[in-house]
Amino acid sequence: MHFLATARIAGVDEAGRGPLAGPVTAAAVILPSGDPLPGLADSKTLSEKRRCALALEIRRVALVGIGIAEPAEIDRLNILHATMTAMRRAVLNLPQRPEQILIDGNRLPEDLPAPAEAIVKGDQKIAAISAASIIAKTLRDQLMQEADQRYPGYGFAGHKGYPSPAHRAALERLGPCPIHRFSYAPVRLAAESRHSGDANHCG
Repeated sequence: MHFLATARIAGVDEAGRGPLAGPVTAAAVILPSGDPLPGLADSKTLSEKRRCALALEIRRVALVGIGIAEPAEIDRLNILHATMTAMRRAVLNLPQRPEQILIDGNRLPEDLPAPAEAIVKGDQKIAAISAASIIAKTLRDQLMQEADQRYPGYGFAGHKGYPSPAHRAALERLGPCPIHRFSYAPVRLAAESRHSGDANHCG
């Protein structure tokens, strides 16, 4: 993995495009110049324990900005534009303005405060993007664990809102809750089915 030896390059990544519930989270990370943190990798390849340990170390030594787009915003904008919005917010929330921005993927948010480049599989190539992927993923996991307390029965702490069989079964059984993404077909269909059932019951 290549390490860019300047403290003013921000790596940006997101977590949570695919789930049926919860926010999409983004992180922007400016690593300190010098040797990279050992063990940085795409968050999806790391164990939860390793991700959490690295997230603590990243937050200790690096500059971090966070951006979040909530489910209602995802429904209003669509997931692509909500993701771009969360990424832009993450960059703008950095304590220092970066000189360059490297973003995982093939799309760039609009109105960024510095020159930017999209890098496909950047979380596997660029240390700062890997660090951002770890921060975004651990943050989102934490938010979904908190959601599990507010909305028991859906199993959010386990599947984190992704469309697992257990989540789909809970969705059919309980109907959507406020953090579900109603623009996603399984959620919309579950809501329509529940509404239809209520209407038939009332009739």
